[in-house]
Amino acid sequence: MTDSPASARGSLPADPNDLSVTIVDGYVDEPAHFGVPPYVSTYPRYTAGALVDAGVPESQITYHTIDELRDDRGKHADVANADLMVYVGGMTVPGKYVGGTPAEPDEVRELGWTADGVTLLGGPVRFGVGEENAGAQETERDDLDYDFVAMGDVEAAAYDLVREGLEGYGNRMRTNEEVDRWARKGAFVVEQHPNHPDYLICEMETSRGCAYRCSFCTEPLYGDPAFRAPASVVDEVDALSDRGVRHFRLGRQADILAFGGDGEAPNPDALRELYGGIREVAPDLRTLHLDNMNPVTITDYPEASREAIRVIAAHNTPGDTAAFGLESADPVVQEQNNLLVTAEECLEAVRVVNEEGGWRPGDTPKSTPGPDDRVTGPSTGPDASPRLPKLLPGINLVHGLAGERPETYEHNKAFLQTVYDEGLMLRRINIRQVMAFAGTEMAETGADIAQEHKDQFQAYKKEVRETVDNPMLDRVVPSGTVLPDLHLEYHQDGKTFGRQLGTYALLVAVPGERELGTAIDVAITDHGYRSVTGVPYPLDVNAASMDELTAIPGINRSKAGDIVVGRPYGSIDEVDSGVADLSRFAVAGDTDVAIPGRERAGSGPGPDARSLLDRREGSSVGRGD
Repeated sequence: MTDSPASARGSLPADPNDLSVTIVDGYVDEPAHFGVPPYVSTYPRYTAGALVDAGVPESQITYHTIDELRDDRGKHADVANADLMVYVGGMTVPGKYVGGTPAEPDEVRELGWTADGVTLLGGPVRFGVGEENAGAQETERDDLDYDFVAMGDVEAAAYDLVREGLEGYGNRMRTNEEVDRWARKGAFVVEQHPNHPDYLICEMETSRGCAYRCSFCTEPLYGDPAFRAPASVVDEVDALSDRGVRHFRLGRQADILAFGGDGEAPNPDALRELYGGIREVAPDLRTLHLDNMNPVTITDYPEASREAIRVIAAHNTPGDTAAFGLESADPVVQEQNNLLVTAEECLEAVRVVNEEGGWRPGDTPKSTPGPDDRVTGPSTGPDASPRLPKLLPGINLVHGLAGERPETYEHNKAFLQTVYDEGLMLRRINIRQVMAFAGTEMAETGADIAQEHKDQFQAYKKEVRETVDNPMLDRVVPSGTVLPDLHLEYHQDGKTFGRQLGTYALLVAVPGERELGTAIDVAITDHGYRSVTGVPYPLDVNAASMDELTAIPGINRSKAGDIVVGRPYGSIDEVDSGVADLSRFAVAGDTDVAIPGRERAGSGPGPDARSLLDRREGSSVGRGD
């Protein structure tokens, strides 16, 4: 892979005011950075900010996602005609995506061929590409026929190219002082995202790099953690909020608990300044979530970690998930891959997050098992508020690592079963196969083990989904749980599927084909392995369809038919629903219903939410508050 061209295909205008730039977002998925829609990563935002800082007017910077270019070939003219075309993207962990499809290597290469101007490639694509975006892949570095490949930071490369010309290009990393400027200056580019403003969540960077060196992970290739100041992150949120963004995730870090500290120990005061500042500059935000949390931090610094988690849970919005990198519960695999946390340590960290963050908006101290003077978790059972918990752990498991053996699968299953048997909650169990990248220890092992164990991996994954995921989902999201602001994304088999914005949001199937691109509140009625079924909340029994009524637990088609025949009803108490409890899901007629806990501090903005199904004349289906 070359990091600079033998000869660039052209030159850039000497005056940045005359420069036209097109940024193409091919999407990113890294261990500590996500940018597949509805997420937008930092890369295009910081690159746009660097260009503006270098003197390029905002009006001469065009931003497109790869999906835009697929859907409208006419937009390829913006790629062809730009003086500078910057591609950002790259996948270093595999996933399955609903909101967008990451660019494949051949598509990236075609964009480079299309451009008549200078081309710059950057982002995690610099670590290498495989034959496809999938697990069990070996990768290699490839310049994909671009003039320049940023082996440092693509935003720094873009800045230097504009300021210094082609001869001034260098592979350098940007500084936090530059991020302070570029993050705010680049906020404008989100307005060009096709999901803006309602269905867009901005990935926020608090730090990058990692002090630890797990064998397969690309995050240590960024070096040791470099923390931004709380004021810098808050300032970026302020700028994005001014541009209409209402959804944020603090996902660009290896460990949120380490923010503002020495890289290992938690600093609750720094988190209080960060979260409190965000709430102050964006009081009408609708999502504030995080991603990575290192379980070893919790076991090494239990009291400071508990305080830090309480700070997060007091300011975030419900349904938040702290991803734990257990990777493997097998001690042999742990030793051979420099994994930090043992299964028992991870289990203790799961307990702590459940206790400090596993309460639900609307819970009271009397309904939770903690101290008398504050709400704690885990919040389960019939007395729990019908909302998602504020903060739960997720578990990441990686297969194909050095030392993996048949017993590895048994260790992992035993760990997950113990979590369930203790009455604890996990919001997500992420099981994937490793990708091997140059610069990591896994480059020596490659994907051979993952390929050899592929059949066993698939059987084990299916077993976990059936025996742990399904009952765990029933515990975390019991029937009657209310999910506000479900964004409707696609139709399938007579149903409409949608998700909330946030970390690892649940996929929800709603009976009937509804208008896509809108948002409704739903009440959960049933569970699959990783998805759920719900009905609009509250459901009007005087207008509900047969499919909606039969989705309610205890209502079969015969009973639903009886309910329909008996319309209209003056109140829900008039409905003969047999054994079913309609009060958790439905009302009769035009009735406003508060979403439990919505008014609670830290549970989300606004007063008690009104039903999104308000059918009064002049009203519209909206966001719910």
